[in-house]
Amino acid sequence: MRHRQRRRRGPGGPSQITARLTIPFVGEISGTWEPADAERSAAWELYLQLVTRVSVEELAADEGFLREALSSFYTFFGTTRDILHRHGPQIAPPVPPGHVSFAVLAVTVLNRVLRPLLATWHPRLAAYESQRPEGRDPVAWEREWEHADALRGAIAEVRGVLRSLARTLQEVAEVGDLIDLPAPRAPEDAATGATGANRGTPPPAVQTGPDASIAPDAPDASGV
Repeated sequence: MRHRQRRRRGPGGPSQITARLTIPFVGEISGTWEPADAERSAAWELYLQLVTRVSVEELAADEGFLREALSSFYTFFGTTRDILHRHGPQIAPPVPPGHVSFAVLAVTVLNRVLRPLLATWHPRLAAYESQRPEGRDPVAWEREWEHADALRGAIAEVRGVLRSLARTLQEVAEVGDLIDLPAPRAPEDAATGATGANRGTPPPAVQTGPDASIAPDAPDASGV
């Protein structure tokens, strides 16, 4: 009876989903998740943490700062532990084989995905950073590191796992997509269809009178 009460469906949330994460060099963890209300609340908290960090954003080879990515993963580690601690045993109920819980997914990602990355690469990058000459740009110095591409590849693999986790959490929390947000469009002038890039461009010169080569005064763009 107590088990069923804990598992009752909360308002607006799915009663059951299939969770699946593929972890590099480890394999796949998958199972049925029947989230309790506390797990949905924790799912929203962790989802919000993921989508507001560099954790799920893919970076091109000439973008980003590897140290920033590792630092974000490190703080995410602490944030996830805090969520687990605050919500307590309600998000870590005993589950039968073939089932998962919020705690199972979260702890697996911490111990099997983030911990190996940080344990391997944090000290190696720190050792290289300590050799940076005074006054040398840290980003340029980092990109000259012989292991930079290998670390970038490892970070990309971790991001893939975190994106999958974020999608699962989004489904459980039943919230909108905050990962692949559409790029903002340039402002458009309702009357002319002009974009923000050419709004305020002065009209062509009026070819009359002795000052025909002088265009009329353009409107003050600061007042648009």
